[in-house]
Amino acid sequence: MNKFTLSALSVAICFAISPLAVGAVMAKADYSAAKADIAAKYKADQAACATMAGNVKDICTEEAKGRNKIAAAELVATNEPTSKHRYDVRLAKADATYAVAMEKCDDLSGNAKDVCVKEAKAAFVTAKADAKVANKTSEANTTARVKTSDANTAAQAKTMDARKDAETEKRDAAYAVAKEKCDAFADDVKANCIKEAKIRYGQS
Repeated sequence: MNKFTLSALSVAICFAISPLAVGAVMAKADYSAAKADIAAKYKADQAACATMAGNVKDICTEEAKGRNKIAAAELVATNEPTSKHRYDVRLAKADATYAVAMEKCDDLSGNAKDVCVKEAKAAFVTAKADAKVANKTSEANTTARVKTSDANTAAQAKTMDARKDAETEKRDAAYAVAKEKCDAFADDVKANCIKEAKIRYGQS
């Protein structure tokens, strides 16, 4: 495998956005098919790496493992899009990038290798920290949305109660006026007048 191919694979691990990372919850058959595709791709990648030797083979192997873990995590996140599963995808990418970087450091020696290892570890720590921040932010936003939704629901309930009370008060007042008007009549006429008023204004 030439340097260009190795570089391209590394970029794919770090930056590529899988189609599985975006979309709606998958049907069971689609989920199973996607898992099978991931397994088949990993098997093909392993076969390709098996034809190599030395550190090139080690790098290829880590890249294959990384792509497999990322794809598996993205599939789960697509099927169950929770903040935890999105966090798992970020961690999978961080782990994959770190593993490949460490293998590449094996091509160096002395201080150059030491610097390479430190840089790989620093990038790994940063990626994990960023993943944690993104996860906490997502959780905080979800909590805020829930609280806002609860507040809106409570406000709407209070508004509806107030409107119902107002309508009741209006009907009672209108009935009192109608009943008062019925007092101008006597006997059956008065009784029928009150009966009609009760029906019109919902009085028992």
